[in-house]
Amino acid sequence: MEIMDAYEAVGSYRGAAALCGTTPKTVKRVVARLRRGQVGRQPAPPRPRTTDGVQALIAERVRRSDGRISAKRLLPVAQAAGYGGSARSFRRAVAKAKLEWRGRRRTYRPWAPTPGEHLVVDYTPVGSWRLFGAVLAWSRYRFVRFAADERRETTLGLLAACLEEVGGVPAVVLTDRMSCLRAGVVANVVVPHPDYVRFAGHYGFRPDFCEARDPESKGVVEALMGYAQSDLVVPALTNGGWADLAAANEAARQWCREVNGRLHSEIAAVPGERLATERGLLRPLPSLRPPLRQGERRKVDRLGTVRFGAARYVLPEHLAGELVEVVAQDGGISVRRDGTEVARHRLGAPGEVVWGGAAADERRPVRALRPRSRAELAFLGLGAVAEVFLRSAAAAGTLRLESELVAIVALEAVWGRDALVAAVERATRFRRFRAGDVRAILEAGPGVPMPTEPGPTLVLATPAVPVRPLSDYALEAGARADPVRVGALEVGR
Repeated sequence: MEIMDAYEAVGSYRGAAALCGTTPKTVKRVVARLRRGQVGRQPAPPRPRTTDGVQALIAERVRRSDGRISAKRLLPVAQAAGYGGSARSFRRAVAKAKLEWRGRRRTYRPWAPTPGEHLVVDYTPVGSWRLFGAVLAWSRYRFVRFAADERRETTLGLLAACLEEVGGVPAVVLTDRMSCLRAGVVANVVVPHPDYVRFAGHYGFRPDFCEARDPESKGVVEALMGYAQSDLVVPALTNGGWADLAAANEAARQWCREVNGRLHSEIAAVPGERLATERGLLRPLPSLRPPLRQGERRKVDRLGTVRFGAARYVLPEHLAGELVEVVAQDGGISVRRDGTEVARHRLGAPGEVVWGGAAADERRPVRALRPRSRAELAFLGLGAVAEVFLRSAAAAGTLRLESELVAIVALEAVWGRDALVAAVERATRFRRFRAGDVRAILEAGPGVPMPTEPGPTLVLATPAVPVRPLSDYALEAGARADPVRVGALEVGR
């Protein structure tokens, strides 16, 4: 201990040896032996690192990206947050954070499904269409179809077709949190839509939903979606695609027959043969199929309209208070009652009121005309032309309109009723609302042209004209001199 104290005091082997009366080698050997045992010494404090200030940032970004973010992408963010070290030190810190994240992240175990237990369902977009896929988890039997949308009635119809093809009903149907099948989420618990609950109760299965933003929880159908896109969709699109949805679904049926008849690498069996075993454990299909609604149910209000997609659609007045079904279609909607179409409308913008065709009352509400004086009664007696004239003249702000109507009615005694009606119609068309204008039209007589809408373009076939060479126009017959170029035209002299 005296040697160690002397060495700590002077800091050199030679000086400690002189104080203790021994050799420097002995001092070195004693110090090394004591240091190996760490007798009476505290460990050295850790040195600060340049990445200490951004460790929380690195850990958060690694967690949010599920350990997939690269140090190259994260370095500019860290530098903006105050990091001033080297890129090499930063890469080491990110690698260490990823290693720690993988240690805390969940571990995966293979799923051992039970026969007749789970049917897993999912959608994936394919251009303007949707690809619907379903897999029986135990037998790996696959069902793939194309659809135009992901509406509730479309999904339930495809699910019913899948159960028909399988020949039974599993105990659980697992889907992701499709907006068409859920009514809401409360405390991370999905509330299925009442229509889906009725459908599940009719067939006898339990609806289940996977975790939000967690495709690993239904990886068996995710693998099917990728397989169908690479083996069915991509080759077809390379060759021009399908003509329509029916042709695409026929190709999907053929593809399903092929893949269900081949050996599955995961289960080392043929899914079609395994289905025969699993079908005995599935629940039987109900004898009656549930009626699937094609749209949303709405009640016609007292105004004779239904509200759909933040727009109002006018229906016949006798439907007020009735329940109708509104079906969204390409570019429009169809309103049905008891399965019969009662109106068809174009798709309206939010807040718009859409008036229908012949099935709906297109008569818009207007203020009725109530004539009071004899002149008003006589003028409106001219018919619908007089009503249009009166409303147009009032909208144009015609002054002393009542006296003008008296003067116009007086013209009937001279020119006759038919001529006056024609003159009033022409005056309305050209926005001339004075009695003098109507009189001028009457005095001009029937020779006044009445402009009409332009008709179709007149196409005339021009006759073929024979073409002769310029030598035929020479002054002397047969004379052909050297041509003289005039501009871009060569003529003979």
